[in-house]
Amino acid sequence: MSLKLTILGCHSATPRVNANPTSQFLQIKNHHFLIDCGEGTQVQLRKNKIKFSKINHIFISHLHGDHMFGLIGLISSFRLLNREKELHIYGPKGLKDIITLRLKLSDSWTHYKLIFHELTSNSSELIFESKSVEVYTIPLDHRIYTNGFLFKEKQGERQLDMNAIKNEPEIDICDYQNLKNGKDFIKEDGSVILNTSVTKDPKPIISYAYCSDTKYTESIIPIIENVDCLYHESTFLKDRTDLAEKTKHATSEQAAMIASKAKVKQLLLGHYSGRYKSKAPFLEEAKVYFQNSILAEEGQTYEIK
Repeated sequence: MSLKLTILGCHSATPRVNANPTSQFLQIKNHHFLIDCGEGTQVQLRKNKIKFSKINHIFISHLHGDHMFGLIGLISSFRLLNREKELHIYGPKGLKDIITLRLKLSDSWTHYKLIFHELTSNSSELIFESKSVEVYTIPLDHRIYTNGFLFKEKQGERQLDMNAIKNEPEIDICDYQNLKNGKDFIKEDGSVILNTSVTKDPKPIISYAYCSDTKYTESIIPIIENVDCLYHESTFLKDRTDLAEKTKHATSEQAAMIASKAKVKQLLLGHYSGRYKSKAPFLEEAKVYFQNSILAEEGQTYEIK
């Protein structure tokens, strides 16, 4: 199994001709999640041929415009497209007031149900759960209340070892689900076939951590430890470490230090400041501390295995 992550926007502050503010589309275990929704997100969804109807859950990290100014437009477009399915929105307290006031003043109430899950906790918490996926918050340190999000597959069933099963004639196809659930098999004579002798361990779970605007903070390390891919903001290069500290952002070097200490498998850099003409130095600085670093590029889909 794998996760697919499409970068819709990965630049900071204002939209530009070839630089869109933050938004991502994540596919995991037949779920389709939108992460942040900066200005122009719905145009980026169309450019990347992502169907609006797939999106049932939107996660907003914080209430700065470059992470949520596109949300009201997307909600309005859903209405114009005659959406009927309910839409769940997870974000800081106050997000509901912002959206509903706009809908009220423009007399544009949706014909579908909007369900807001407003967040206030400063500790990591489970905010979404299905049979196959969990989503946790990652408390970050920014100028206003901000969360990242950890997306994790749940542990799957054990895998059948068909070669071993062939040597056990009493095991029938109707017994397979019990074996997948980890149960031993009791033979007619009362003897036991241990589950581990006819099954294999479940496939490893896959996880993705999204850390939007934040200063360097090691408090997130226990939450994101060993994830398959970490997206961590890298607004500045180390030449502006002082500005990063002042604005509560991170440098590419600091993002790599977090990736190294958390022992993640891959680091995806993003949220680049427009003051830099080239993104190459971001990667160069990150690789000093974490070799398996890559640059987020708009319009690219990354497969996380």
